[in-house]
Amino acid sequence: MVVSVAKEFDHFPVEKLPVYEAQDLTKGGDLAKIKLQDQLYTLRITRSGKLILTK
Repeated sequence: MVVSVAKEFDHFPVEKLPVYEAQDLTKGGDLAKIKLQDQLYTLRITRSGKLILTK
């Protein structure tokens, strides 16, 4: 079964989705830990200004 990500977000108007500044999440640095249930992820801002999320 293939689920379209676009369809999942159809009921969330774009203007109502939460927006987070990556710099706020990293407190001005380039790394942050993000927890989802019992899993811990690392968010990294690269030198070129891109985001990488790893487990």
